[in-house]
Formats: sequence, structure tokens, C-alpha cells
Amino acid sequence: MELKLNREYAARHLFVAVLMLALSAWFGYDGFVKYPQTTGHDLYVSIEGAEPPENFDLASFKAQKIKTQYGFTALTFAAFLAVALRLLASARFRFDFDDTGFTCGGARFAYTDIAKVDDRDWAKKGIVRLYIKHPSTGAVVPVTLDAWHHVGVKDFHAKLKV
Repeated sequence: MELKLNREYAARHLFVAVLMLALSAWFGYDGFVKYPQTTGHDLYVSIEGAEPPENFDLASFKAQKIKTQYGFTALTFAAFLAVALRLLASARFRFDFDDTGFTCGGARFAYTDIAKVDDRDWAKKGIVRLYIKHPSTGAVVPVTLDAWHHVGVKDFHAKLKV
């Protein structure tokens, strides 16, 4: 059986990624296009909903609001990248198993190659960590399987007989 990306997990993360990208575009438009083209007075009125106080420094106000939009653009774009790259990593993860063993990272392993199973988060979160002894190098490689990310992890966990 091959682990498949959980559709609900993918849909939620894709929604958040698209939302963050849209917000980044919106903030970027305000900071790079709209705010620079707007007078300080009009910008103050549109943001604060009132006339500026007498002798108020509208140029500094406008500069600060433009910088704020730049910051929001960067933050929401970073959030987009974080969520999208995590979703991409989950989608590209390949793991399949049968009664004789499993394949992970393009290498085939027997269940006896598992040096340690850490399932302390299994009951609460559906997460199991495997520490696999690589047959050719002897190095112990950690692999984390999350039942929220992939369908089939529960079936694999049942085969571990932990």
C-alpha cells in the first residue's frame, strides 16, 4: 500500500497558501502602487476616517504606512512560502509498504531494519517516528509519518505491532 496525501490536509494548506499569496499581493499593491500615488492627506483620511490634526506631519505618516505595507507584503509572502513548501514536501513524500517491508526514499527496507519506533505521539496526534538502520551504510535514519498528512499511516502503524 502506498501512502497518499490526505485530501483534507492538502485542501486546508492550499487554501492558506493561496490566501497568504493574495494578501501579499494586496499589501504589495498598496505599498508599491496605491499609497505612493495617494496624497498624504487623502491617505490619512482613508485610513483614519477623519481629517488629520492641524500641523500633522503627513509626509512621515505616508512614509510609515508605505513601510508597513512592505513589511506585511514580506511577512505574508514568507507565510505563503512556508505553507506551500511544506505542502509540496508532503505531496512529494513517497512511502509504500506490504507484508514483507517498506520502501522509503527509494530504498527498500525490511521491518527488521527498524532500529526504534517512537510512537509517544501516536494516540494523541497520529505521529510515529521510525529510526531505520540503512542496510548499505548502517546509519540510523529518522523518518516521521503523520496520519494527518497521509492516508495509510494508520495501516502501516498496525503492521509495526508496537
